[in-house]
Amino acid sequence: MPVVCLAALGIVYGDIGTSPIYALREAFYAHASIDTQASNIYGVLSLMFWSLIVVISIKYLSVVMRASNNGEGGIIALVALLNPWKTEKASRRYILMLLGLFGAALLYGDGTITPAISVLSAIEGLQVATPAFQPYVIPVTIAILVGLFLIQHRGTSAVGAFFGPVMLLWFATLGVLGIGGIVQHPGVFAAINPMHAVTFFATNGFAGFLVMGTVFLVVTGGEALYADMGHFGIAPIRIAWFAVVLPGLLLNYFGQGALMLSDPQTRQPFYELAPHWALYPVVLIATLATVIASQAVISGVFSLTRQAVQLGQLPRMRIIQTSRESYGQIYIPIVNWVLMAATIGLVIGFKSSDRLASAYGVAVSLDMVITTVLAFFVARRWRWFPTFAAAIALLLILVDLSFFGANVFKIPDGGWYPLVVAGLIFFLMATWRTGRDLVGRRLNEDTEPLDEFIEAHADQSLRVDGTAVFMTHAGTRTPPMLLHHLRHNKVLHAQVILLTVHTRDVPRVPAADRMEIEDLGRGFYRMQVYYGFMQAANVPVALRFAEEYGLDVDLDQTTYYVGRETLIPTADVPGMMVWRERLFAYMSRNAMPATAYYLIPSDRVVELGLQIEL
Repeated sequence: MPVVCLAALGIVYGDIGTSPIYALREAFYAHASIDTQASNIYGVLSLMFWSLIVVISIKYLSVVMRASNNGEGGIIALVALLNPWKTEKASRRYILMLLGLFGAALLYGDGTITPAISVLSAIEGLQVATPAFQPYVIPVTIAILVGLFLIQHRGTSAVGAFFGPVMLLWFATLGVLGIGGIVQHPGVFAAINPMHAVTFFATNGFAGFLVMGTVFLVVTGGEALYADMGHFGIAPIRIAWFAVVLPGLLLNYFGQGALMLSDPQTRQPFYELAPHWALYPVVLIATLATVIASQAVISGVFSLTRQAVQLGQLPRMRIIQTSRESYGQIYIPIVNWVLMAATIGLVIGFKSSDRLASAYGVAVSLDMVITTVLAFFVARRWRWFPTFAAAIALLLILVDLSFFGANVFKIPDGGWYPLVVAGLIFFLMATWRTGRDLVGRRLNEDTEPLDEFIEAHADQSLRVDGTAVFMTHAGTRTPPMLLHHLRHNKVLHAQVILLTVHTRDVPRVPAADRMEIEDLGRGFYRMQVYYGFMQAANVPVALRFAEEYGLDVDLDQTTYYVGRETLIPTADVPGMMVWRERLFAYMSRNAMPATAYYLIPSDRVVELGLQIEL
């Protein structure tokens, strides 16, 4: 357990653990109307304390993490618990699916902002030591980020062993620095009293409400707790939080507050907690911590993308497994390079962590609202104490909406960025999903029932030795590729397998439940293979194990037939607007070939060209 807790410390808590670098500073200096008088400092510290308790300790660690999808968490896993993929478009579950997918899209914006603001805020600490370093902050930040993205293809296994110890050192540093500030003003612990937060709102009014947008920065890593549940389990994540993370964060926030009470002119409370001789070591450990936080977010985006691809919400992409021991360690080249470009663009465009903080929080706060809504409906579906669940959900949604409402006012100052990114990703998902449905309907228009096809052609056609595997969708109609093949080649193999790969609404499907085989007669078989949304499909391996189900397949005598669809956008066919059909066609052309995605040997593949008017 201690080893797992240490690993969870390194992967799960990077984002939330680096918030002390900038969160309290932004609460005051991002709002000119909030001065650093004692009552305001107590009020902001009280808000931070209770935010960590309510949002992290209660909402995520005590409530949301109970919504486990066979041990896995995260918003895609949460959506999958509702099993919404084949419901009617006007149904509640379909609407919840769209809401969940938009929540997933919001995390892509966070995946670019977190590395930018984390690393930039750490490097800015050098300006506290010497203003002469100011011109080098942006170049050094970009250099670190470029290096971080360039090593992604190697995976995190090589450096992952250092994540836990480095983050343990980081939280110890937070605690020690905080204690150094607290001894100057021990009365700062009075901020635990929630009445200080009430007084703060009563005194500052609307300006006090806006501060909630910066107070929210202390909980921005909350989604990672749930998303990484499958990697470590609930217990290690909880133990790491209450034993190390929460004490370190609270000591540091209260230490910064104590320093500001002693010296209201403090501009960089985190770095000014450190003695002058320790400033450079603190900047170094802060930089390492922010790199680890960035790595965790990038890995999370990779995992989210794979889940979306497996569930048919995005085109197939090249996904590289970087570790033989850990299935969760993957690398997706196209996502990596897009993230790198966007992250560097943010650093160049916003130029400081102060300005980046204005873009941070809108997407994550909205995502937290969506998570609460989805968790409530999962609780209803599972019949978890409906009245009690509704009361808890109402309380949490009020807190989430308060944070989101305050963050909405950041939109003109940069908060628009993650919303634009989320809107774009969500639109691409919707276009891909709608396009695939349209292609499926077009393909089935000219087909005949499968039993009639077998009756008419199985005995009359020339049969040759070997096995033909047709990759197709499930259904009772004859696959268009099979018709196309027979029409042009005038021959059928002695054994014909209609193979369909399904992705179930669970993270992993056990090997014993992986396969179903139906004998259709006269050498025809329907084979259905099931995988979870966190598993990679391997068709040759599935065929190799078909013998255990009574179907003997000689892989050396097997030919795979896959379709290569040429999509022709046209206004003559109802479905999507022509410009959107062109976008879908572009996405389809650039999707990873089915042969590579399903690990089918290229020297045994026959591609059948099909022209489809959309």
